[in-house]
Amino acid sequence: MPESRRGLLFGIAAYTLWGAFPLYWPLLEPGGALEILAHRILWSLVTMGVILALMRRTAHLRALFRDRRVFTLIAVGAAVITVNWATYIWGVNNGRVIEASLGYFINPLVTVLMGVFVLGERLRPLQWAAMAVAAAAVAVLTLDYGRPPWVALVLAFSFGTYGLVKKTANVGAIEGLTLETMLLAPLAAAFIGWLMATGQSNFASHGLGHALLMTTTGIVTAVPLICFGAAAIRVSMVSLGLLQYLAPILQFALGVLWFHEAMPAGRWVGFILVWVALAMFTVEAVQHHRRRQLALAVTASAA
Repeated sequence: MPESRRGLLFGIAAYTLWGAFPLYWPLLEPGGALEILAHRILWSLVTMGVILALMRRTAHLRALFRDRRVFTLIAVGAAVITVNWATYIWGVNNGRVIEASLGYFINPLVTVLMGVFVLGERLRPLQWAAMAVAAAAVAVLTLDYGRPPWVALVLAFSFGTYGLVKKTANVGAIEGLTLETMLLAPLAAAFIGWLMATGQSNFASHGLGHALLMTTTGIVTAVPLICFGAAAIRVSMVSLGLLQYLAPILQFALGVLWFHEAMPAGRWVGFILVWVALAMFTVEAVQHHRRRQLALAVTASAA
């Protein structure tokens, strides 16, 4: 099988698994969002530690401790991804699957916006137009919800910040997540210990099956990440960028068709505006990529 096709399959697997997350987190109830988050951190650390050892990349992890700049960035990333995970788990388990999907629909636009304000990048005209449509979408959804869609906004900005930090740190996904969970593990362990001491823990209170399901949070975190890593080195960034829409599409479909969340007319208008903005942004990105490739080819031939 060609490497590009394998990469495509890995990418589809990663985003399909992420898209199916709304079916997984409710299985861990009656655990609350913070308890589930704490278990996810601890079991992710165990899982990533095993993977790191099997891949013999522990030396890469040790090197991160010696680089103060990278270590600081990873610490910031750990804090931001904690906010992202907690918000997503809470949203899914509190009937806001559709709003959570909105967060990942608008995430690419938020990422571009961060590039402008943080990295000093410049937007092209069609990108500005897409941003204007997206802003109109958020305004419409705010009117429809009677409040800002804060779950979506927190998810989009936290994941956008996380992506910016990871790009700046330039660290492998496996080593990065291992260190992040390592930094978060003491707080997670302390919280779980407090729940157990006060009789509020759900870990061993609902049968062996529920307890074992809690331990799978590490595997559920690691598997799509590994698939994504395998895809990233085999397919183009354009293909990877298009694949990223698969997860929120699946989450949105689950919210509407499986969880039967309300979608009044105003909400449909808001989501349609978001999709129009994404279509404009994607078309512009693909065209810009083709123009760059053509210019490079012309330069190479002239040389």
